[in-house]
Amino acid sequence: MLLLLLGIIVLHVTVLVLLFVSTIVSQWLVNGEHTADLWQNCTSGTIFHCLASSNNEWLQSVQAMMILSVIFSVL
Repeated sequence: MLLLLLGIIVLHVTVLVLLFVSTIVSQWLVNGEHTADLWQNCTSGTIFHCLASSNNEWLQSVQAMMILSVIFSVL
């Protein structure tokens, strides 16, 4: 029983770490000089230029759900 509880705790800590990393990390997609993530799209040619991610409704809902999941997982 104690081993099962330890396994569940390790699983929860692992999920929390992955949640924080996936929310915070930049450069989810890297394609040559173009990088994209949940928050911004960047190009690094002669000038490094970043724009906010697209204004799609699905992307805004994903951003909101990621923030809410981080907040509720901390609580």
